Amino acid sequence: MRLDKYLSNMGYGSRKEVKVLLKSKAVEVNGEIVRDPKVHVKEHADHVSVGGEAVTYTEFIYLLMNKPQGVISATEDKYDKTVIDLLGEDEQHFEPFPVGRLDKDTEGFLLITNDGKLAHELLSPKKHVDKTYFAHVEGVVTEEDAEVFRKGVTLDDGYVTKPASLNILESAAMSKIELTITEGKFHQVKRMFESVGKHVVYLKRLSMGPLSLDPELELGEYRHLTEEELTSLKNRK
Repeated sequence: MRLDKYLSNMGYGSRKEVKVLLKSKAVEVNGEIVRDPKVHVKEHADHVSVGGEAVTYTEFIYLLMNKPQGVISATEDKYDKTVIDLLGEDEQHFEPFPVGRLDKDTEGFLLITNDGKLAHELLSPKKHVDKTYFAHVEGVVTEEDAEVFRKGVTLDDGYVTKPASLNILESAAMSKIELTITEGKFHQVKRMFESVGKHVVYLKRLSMGPLSLDPELELGEYRHLTEEELTSLKNRK
């Protein structure tokens, strides 16, 4: 990889800005000052430093966010704030995107990355990746509803969902439940309850695959995945 592209990818500015940096003799490759932006470096073998500080090349980032309500799961929008707007410049530089979507009024677990291959695998209907939600549901949720969900629910457009696991935490006029599904149709959780005459008034995603929402993250906060979390995600069955 060209040195100017390498440094630009690591957040040291545009190619033009990197050239200015190189001219200032601030960049070293394997202990030697380099001013030529066309010099090629090996991302994980050559030692690159800027102003005496080593640069560790990173290709992908993996972020776990506690998405708040009122923010949309997109990279950009003309009218609403997006989850990408909540990230710092260091993270935005990698041009990440949300893996799947959470509705504007839904909060909770959201994975953000620039690893397209991993995102595709997590979202592929063939992979059957579990997604668990907590919800407040207007109406008494019953074991009969749970049985219907286990068999698959027919949505308003005629689509029959894959079997889902409904755990009733509190059955009352305002029920509390946890629901695990393996797909992600538009407004699926809400539409599943509508099919049995109930209305979701609050929805929060708790987990996706082997990863769970970090209880220490406040709404709108995020952090990088740990090595252990990333390994479990990539090695999931």
